Amino acid sequence: MLLVVSRPKVLVVDDEENIRFLVGSALTVHELEVTAIDNGADALHHVRTESVDALVLDINLPDIDGFEVVRRLRASGWMGPVLFLSARGTTEDRVRGLTMGGDDYVTKPFALEELVARVQVALRRTGKLERRELQVGDVVLDDDAHEVRVAGEPVHLTPTEYKLLRLLLSNVGRVVTRAQILDSVWEYHFDGESAIVETFISQLRRKVDNGEEELIRTVRGVGYSVREPR
Repeated sequence: MLLVVSRPKVLVVDDEENIRFLVGSALTVHELEVTAIDNGADALHHVRTESVDALVLDINLPDIDGFEVVRRLRASGWMGPVLFLSARGTTEDRVRGLTMGGDDYVTKPFALEELVARVQVALRRTGKLERRELQVGDVVLDDDAHEVRVAGEPVHLTPTEYKLLRLLLSNVGRVVTRAQILDSVWEYHFDGESAIVETFISQLRRKVDNGEEELIRTVRGVGYSVREPR
């Protein structure tokens, strides 16, 4: 079970369709509700008319740049966390972004898992994301301590195994496809084959399945799922 369930709303604003898709997919599989927009004017309208808990914002937009979007939002009273995305990584740009009201600044290309983690940190800081642990049966993943326990005993996982287990436990009852796993665990620039997913699933099973009932189930031809034990 998820010990605390919440679905904060995140607005992703970027004029590159592939970035919107990848970031949106990664945030969605981590239990966040995502809306994706490709320009500054529509982003301003959306924040002012809809509930938005956090903003992932490209600086180089086709109409209004990200800095100006944040300036207008702050002037209108919206104080949610803002994470800037940019290909511009100079100290001057970073300082400008943070002093204009941004909470974080990530340069392109970036690691999807790191971006998700930064969004989660910002949401937790504002009280919009409360979940700290994920549990299914005897398996507990403690995100704050960054540890996994099976039947109360700590289990050592590699960083990749930990990310894979976290992704699966975050989607209890749903099928996570091999493509989603590659995007979220190995990041969008990973040029790998689905066979590597099968290898890590096998390693993970040996560490977390207690032998009584299979935790990680294969959905043939699609991906993998985790379900609550009967």
